Amino acid sequence: MDPKELNQHLFSLISMFASACWQQLGKIPNPVDNKITKDLKSAQVTIEMLTMLKEKTKGNLTKTEEKLLDDTISNLQMNYADEVAKGDSPKTEEKPQTEEKK
Repeated sequence: MDPKELNQHLFSLISMFASACWQQLGKIPNPVDNKITKDLKSAQVTIEMLTMLKEKTKGNLTKTEEKLLDDTISNLQMNYADEVAKGDSPKTEEKPQTEEKK
């Protein structure tokens, strides 16, 4: 991949939002305390921010950057929908550390 096809600052920003959202979805542990918590309201806001970023940068991204943003949003939305379908409450929930990660 040509480095000109993917701005590293944009990549870092998208990665930062995605990591936060995966934590909020309860899919990965928080690196600070190594606990898995779920906060679906915050996950929804994070997805909305990525969607807003996509809308505000429309026409200004390379094909690679656009694909990265689209794929990230799509994956997060599917996992969010899956968590909501499980009937989980949108409030913060803490899972025991021994629970298997998804």
